[in-house]
Amino acid sequence: MIDKSQASLVEALSQIRDGSTIMIGGFGTAGQPAELIDALIELGVKDLVIVNNNAGNGDYGLAKLLKTGAVRKIICSFPRQSDSWVFDELYHAGKIELELVPQGNLACRIQAAGMGLGAVFTPTGFGTLLAEGKETRHIDGKDYVLEYPIKADFALIKAHKGDRWGNLVFNKSARNFGPIMAMAADVTIAQVSEVVELGQLDPEHIITPGIFVQHVVAVKATSPVAVQ
Repeated sequence: MIDKSQASLVEALSQIRDGSTIMIGGFGTAGQPAELIDALIELGVKDLVIVNNNAGNGDYGLAKLLKTGAVRKIICSFPRQSDSWVFDELYHAGKIELELVPQGNLACRIQAAGMGLGAVFTPTGFGTLLAEGKETRHIDGKDYVLEYPIKADFALIKAHKGDRWGNLVFNKSARNFGPIMAMAADVTIAQVSEVVELGQLDPEHIITPGIFVQHVVAVKATSPVAVQ
């Protein structure tokens, strides 16, 4: 019998080691797997490379992880905002490396990894500092930059509900990059509000099929998140 459900967050994260590349879903607090991040902090791994839309908010979730010093590098599209003081302090002190990727390119590069593509040409970033040192090409009257896939050892994502096969449904915009991150990681760990019985998820509503998910753990959200 296939059963990907896990009894605890720590059990679900037990494979993660120092130096891992980890994709974390969510934009800001919407769709951020905060409880998985807290468990990752408890695990005590370090020298991590994190892929996320932004670089944390306040002292919550991803920012809380950055504050521990466990992250060596972050790859994101939106590192600075009014409450990104944790990242700001680390970056200005030279304690964290940043790879800035335009949001559309970030999505394309993650998708490319999930789909097994070698690389993608994108017009975004051409003629800017972001294209320095990269191959460019003129195609059908437009200039493009060659971007390589972003893949990960692990993806930590948040879904609304899941079943023991790992099928997931999401709640509106809290979905964001979760589905494509699940495809681009070797191991995907999803936190959900409820693990339901097989057949209770409408097949037409399943966004991420279980083939892309290795572990599902039910948690009760404890933080003030705008979109669950």
